[in-house]
Amino acid sequence: MNGRSRSLWVLAVVGLLYVAVGVLQSWPLALTILNDGLIVAITALGVNMQWGYAGLFNVGVSGFFALGGLAVVLVSMPLDPQAWSAGTPRLLVALVILALVIFAAMRLYRVLGAGWLRIVSLIVFIGVGVTVFRTVFNPAAKAVEAINAAVTGNIGGLGLPVPFSFIVAAAFAAAAGWAVAKIALGLRSDYLAIATLGIGQIIISVLMNESWLDRGVKNVVGISRWPVPEEVRLQKQPWFIDLAHTLGMHLTTTSTVFVGLCFAALFTAILLVILLLAELSLRSPWGRMMRAIRDNEVAAEAMGKDVKRRHLQVFVLGCAVIGIAGALFVMLHGLFSPVNYNDALRYTFLIWSMVILGGSGNNLGSVLGALIIMLIWDEAGSVGPHLFALLTSPLADGPLKTHLINSAVEMRLPAVGLVLLLVLRFSPKGLLPER
Repeated sequence: MNGRSRSLWVLAVVGLLYVAVGVLQSWPLALTILNDGLIVAITALGVNMQWGYAGLFNVGVSGFFALGGLAVVLVSMPLDPQAWSAGTPRLLVALVILALVIFAAMRLYRVLGAGWLRIVSLIVFIGVGVTVFRTVFNPAAKAVEAINAAVTGNIGGLGLPVPFSFIVAAAFAAAAGWAVAKIALGLRSDYLAIATLGIGQIIISVLMNESWLDRGVKNVVGISRWPVPEEVRLQKQPWFIDLAHTLGMHLTTTSTVFVGLCFAALFTAILLVILLLAELSLRSPWGRMMRAIRDNEVAAEAMGKDVKRRHLQVFVLGCAVIGIAGALFVMLHGLFSPVNYNDALRYTFLIWSMVILGGSGNNLGSVLGALIIMLIWDEAGSVGPHLFALLTSPLADGPLKTHLINSAVEMRLPAVGLVLLLVLRFSPKGLLPER
């Protein structure tokens, strides 16, 4: 079986599994899993660009994913006049001051020669700069956070449609990726993994603690989903009521399925565009050069290739794609909760399992791996308790039986691990190996 036939067979089997969930359980559940799967498929594509193209081990996926969600908050939430009058302009001025201090400190470091003069000058300059920054920043942040803290208490957004935030999300994540790459790309692969993990956690920590920016642990709710309609509004439309009656379905179920299909169409379109661009880049001279660098950096450098610059390019591109996925995730759920991104298992290592399962270096493989892992993850959580109830039915009612049934949800992680082990045992390069 050639690569194309194998891809079609795997895709068909995965599609049938999702249809089976819809038929045997419910279509809203199948669409919920599918939409989550499409979002993590885009995330897996970004990780595959970094690892599959260039061998860069990024373990800070959750941080870049969270930055994409932040972009939705800052772009789509309504403008808050109170925050602007209280301190938002001063906050922006303070951030500009901080950026200038960092830039000037870097220039000063390069200009001054090694020695005590450079050390003392940097300490004095950074100390004065941070003092000025804090003098402007602290009062403005407190003033903004004091505004109706139960509902807002942050700077608000620009009131623009959510699709504009996709571009901003890519820019935020790409900028953070550029900063990380400039610092860490010279490190060995294991040190790069540690550095990206630490920086990802720093990003999440900032989002959790800076309430003036995104309400921190108080979360941001009520995020717009335009152009996808809301279920409540659909249920009041005469044409939609007639459609539900024609289909013989309950109005609530019909609206949930309709909205799920709208999200699926939007996410599929974005995924296909990114997948097409990723495939074109992989098959271009640039993509062949990236794989040559991945396979043998010394030989590529000997041929005159700027390895560090190419690594920087692909790392930034991968982070931008991850940022777009983070924006889609917040749009789907209408909620931005920085605390959730602390779950590195779900937002980082589960993504890596998708890339490995599908086939590292194969873009379509990463997409299929994401759809499979997400189906296993969600179905283990919903089917697991029923399966354990069936398996423990011979046992007498008691603490042991209750504990086993209540712990069934935790079987999702062993289930993913078991599938991953089986695939790697019989297909070490993944379901769809790189050509």
